[in-house]
Amino acid sequence: MIYKIVKYGAPVLEASAKRVTEFDAELKKLTEDMFESMYAAQGVGLAAPQIGMGLHLAVIDVTVGKNPEAKIVLANPEIIYVEGEQREEEGCLSLPGFRGNVLRPRFVTVRAQDVAGKSFEMRGEGLLARAFCHETDHLNGVLFIQHLGLLKRDLIKRKIRKLAKAGDW
Repeated sequence: MIYKIVKYGAPVLEASAKRVTEFDAELKKLTEDMFESMYAAQGVGLAAPQIGMGLHLAVIDVTVGKNPEAKIVLANPEIIYVEGEQREEEGCLSLPGFRGNVLRPRFVTVRAQDVAGKSFEMRGEGLLARAFCHETDHLNGVLFIQHLGLLKRDLIKRKIRKLAKAGDW
């Protein structure tokens, strides 16, 4: 099932998500649907709040479906180590059409649980490190535009208000 991606302005995107406590068939189905939704939207990561669910759950695949081995499920993730920095252009499925240069760590180690509830740690570099940060931010109610300068952030918000007023958001 492909979920509709929730756009900026929805309260669920700016709220802290609740921890995943049930690791069952329903959660497995949800993660499969999240991957399907993410691929349909041509993203590399998707957090549960982006489909309207306030759960501490995200999926990532920096190969955009080209390598099934690259699929990562993060339940209750926390970033436990960062190193270096990288400034790259970043976008978000919940802010379609808007991008900005965001400073993120070059290397990130995340601790999370998989779809079965088993704890693991994983180190990411470059795009994967960026995805770990971006999706973890979502679960804490933070959007990438909050990492932009005040002027750029205000410009984006003004354009979104204009689109919403016209019924195009």
